[in-house]
Amino acid sequence: MLNDCINGLNECVDVLVIGAGPSGCVSASYLHQQGLKVKVLEKTTFPRLVVGESLIPRVMDHFDEAGLLPALDKMNFEKKFGARFIRGNQVCHFDFSKKFSDGWDWTWQVPRADFDHTLAQEVIKKGVDLEFNSEVTAVEFTGTNSKTTIKDASGKEKTIHSKFIIDSSGFGRVLPRLLDLDTPSGLDPHSSIFSHVVDVNRPDGVEGTLISFDILETEVWLWVIPFSNGKTSVGVVAPTEFIEKLSENGDTTQALQNAISQSDYYKKRFGGLPFLFPPIKLSNYSRSVKKMYGAGFALTGNSSEFLDPVFSSGVAFATESGMLAAKLAIKQLNGEQVNWETAYEGYMRKGIAVFTTYVKEWYTGNLQNLFFHQPENPDVKRKICAVLAGYVWDQNNPFVTKHDKIIKNMAYLIDMEAKEKAKA
Repeated sequence: MLNDCINGLNECVDVLVIGAGPSGCVSASYLHQQGLKVKVLEKTTFPRLVVGESLIPRVMDHFDEAGLLPALDKMNFEKKFGARFIRGNQVCHFDFSKKFSDGWDWTWQVPRADFDHTLAQEVIKKGVDLEFNSEVTAVEFTGTNSKTTIKDASGKEKTIHSKFIIDSSGFGRVLPRLLDLDTPSGLDPHSSIFSHVVDVNRPDGVEGTLISFDILETEVWLWVIPFSNGKTSVGVVAPTEFIEKLSENGDTTQALQNAISQSDYYKKRFGGLPFLFPPIKLSNYSRSVKKMYGAGFALTGNSSEFLDPVFSSGVAFATESGMLAAKLAIKQLNGEQVNWETAYEGYMRKGIAVFTTYVKEWYTGNLQNLFFHQPENPDVKRKICAVLAGYVWDQNNPFVTKHDKIIKNMAYLIDMEAKEKAKA
């Protein structure tokens, strides 16, 4: 490999990044800043439609460190200062400026086609070699070095040699497929249907810009994500069996319209509006892997683990893992010993475990009852807000360190309180 690279017979790089979404762009931009030769492979052409339009504040740290924040800021995406949860006539609003942990107080809600395109173009402007319409068909490892076979849009094949691979391929899950790393998720199967509308009935002021999660049933909820371009993303999430019945005969348009009609809060605003594209169904979207790294590679973002869209954690975990994988890869390439089990997988699993608990307790109804309990406990709300903002590694926050017990315990106390009131 080395001789062929020296003689110009092969394309050779320090790090090969698979996927040009947020995780891949953060990795590539940071690696390039540190002087490494990076190549990014992207199977599709940008802009392209993708889900994951609601961000959380933790991502801002990563875009900033990767030097991508100024380009994103120029796009005037809708700013997101919190999130609203609705259940019938009950409303719970989280304000990111009133959170327990230090960190960003706002982020964006974005049409991902425009957002990801902006990231990719900025990475290219910085000098990173980003190749679209290139599909990885095979990978062969020799120790930590690798030979990757790719096929372009015309069907022509070539190979790329690299010293490390960061797989940020998202739901494409390139290395998990090629290396048999997939494993079932520990979450119950859920699916979603979503589309965009021109928000002609959007209210003036803050109300029209609020991202909201409207609970139709305990395990069924509607998302509403307004964009600064006058469009809004609307989607329904439910157990897969529910979604299959809702979209029987493959009619996702009628399914999403039916879900909107069940929302007392939003049916007047969105009912009857034409969808800008046929609603897309994502089935059994939760994913996991046997391991998140190996000799010469790391899996980041959705290529490793995807939980659930209810708390918008997807892009945050993608950029967190993308940045961390890049930093550790640099150390390894510099000859330092890297304990990937502890420094990468162990670290990421801790954050994933926190959000997994919150997702599970959302669908049991325990977390929903805690959200809507009156009177509110400001201290509890601040600590939960920090989790929802993505600061799930803050060891000073008991709603992080005791996540596996604290929500259940508080939900139990709320239930006991309700029973006592009923007796009185």
